[in-house]
Amino acid sequence: MEQLKKSVFYMNYYFQGEPFLHPQFLDLIIEAKRNKIYTSTSTNAHFIDQKKAEEIVESGLDRLIISIDGLTQATYENYRVHGTLSKVIEGTKHVIEAKKRLKSSTPHLIFQFLAVKPNEHEIPGVFKLGKEMKIDEVRIKSAQLYDYENGNPLMPESEKYSRYKLQPNGKYKLKYKTGNHCWRMWSSSVFTWDGKVVPCCFDKDAKHVLGSIEKRSFKEIWTDEQYVNFRKAILTGRNEIDICKNCSEGAKVWV
Repeated sequence: MEQLKKSVFYMNYYFQGEPFLHPQFLDLIIEAKRNKIYTSTSTNAHFIDQKKAEEIVESGLDRLIISIDGLTQATYENYRVHGTLSKVIEGTKHVIEAKKRLKSSTPHLIFQFLAVKPNEHEIPGVFKLGKEMKIDEVRIKSAQLYDYENGNPLMPESEKYSRYKLQPNGKYKLKYKTGNHCWRMWSSSVFTWDGKVVPCCFDKDAKHVLGSIEKRSFKEIWTDEQYVNFRKAILTGRNEIDICKNCSEGAKVWV
């Protein structure tokens, strides 16, 4: 934070995990707000009780994305394995009530609904639920699928909600054209839990580690030859990089 506070204005506090499992998570939000940085996080809302909801509001968190990927328990747990839909609703209500009690306009609450085949029929209902609960915003997100060429059980039937398009030969391909460009490489980085710096959120397993903030300053890593060479590879042959072949760069993720 000390290294980046003069140049960073937006921080996403999530990456492949549940933020509220971290016992000091909100301390990180408070520190960012002290440095006038906009903060956002995403949660499954399973760990938000009345006390935690008040702490969230008091922390100054600007944006809270709540993943609600089904409107029945059967549909929800089909994707959110071992998850409980009632906990999502309960946690959301706690935050809404805390905002009212503390007369706060933040965090901006978003219901995020990941559109997959088992739940796409419930999409109209999530907008209705959001309105009833007075959620600030409802967003439908298309899903990134690893195995899509021959179809996938999670692929929505409606192409509107899918990132993939059926071809005359019976195979699927990305709906959008990929090119040798990526705004992420010049605007942001992702830190893993143990301080590794990776190019973006599509490097889910940290295959392309560009440095460690435990060993060097971020400025050194950002301008290092390894980082520069990765950017050059994006500009000359993006489709040859594994994490770039199925990413959402240039795509309409929100539908």
